[in-house]
Amino acid sequence: MTTSFYDLVPSLTVHDPLAEFLGAAEGGRIEYHYADAVRLAGHSCPTVASAYWMTLKALKHLYPERLPERGAIRVEFRADRLSGVTGVVASVVALLTGATLDMGFKGIAGRYDRRKLMAFEADIDGEMRFTRLDTGAAVDVRADVHRVPFAPATSALMQKCLDGSASTVEADEFRASWQARVRALLIEHGDDPEVFELRAVAREAA
Repeated sequence: MTTSFYDLVPSLTVHDPLAEFLGAAEGGRIEYHYADAVRLAGHSCPTVASAYWMTLKALKHLYPERLPERGAIRVEFRADRLSGVTGVVASVVALLTGATLDMGFKGIAGRYDRRKLMAFEADIDGEMRFTRLDTGAAVDVRADVHRVPFAPATSALMQKCLDGSASTVEADEFRASWQARVRALLIEHGDDPEVFELRAVAREAA
């Protein structure tokens, strides 16, 4: 089964004070899996995979000794929100962090506001910057998925699937090849600094 590797991808557990306040999750603990990102996006691809993995790595870096605080993290993107796959990445990031531009929860009595925690066209070095609101600690992250290429036949197989000329065997081969690259990104190259780069951001002097 091409998606059997989903369960091998580490999950991310966060603490969400809003979920705790409203009794939506015991102790406010919410566990997210790669499959949740797939359900949100409606597909599994290198973009969805890298968005999930960059977020996981950034949050684990920022919260080494406690659960990440969902809703207390600002996320900035270097790209415009309408360019390329930025929107897909932002959707996955919003799922895991609670951060939104202007569509999130507006809060209760001045608390739990999830809006204005996401920004685009930011002057940052990485693809994204994650910042803790309580401490100001920040980390830049980027993914170079091109270092993990598709199998050579994937492109031709995709074209045959798109134009309707692929056989059942070829369609299955394409799907397997597509997901094999996603698996390689998350499982084989998840800790490869040449693929997923994290860089701590120096805090500005007060």
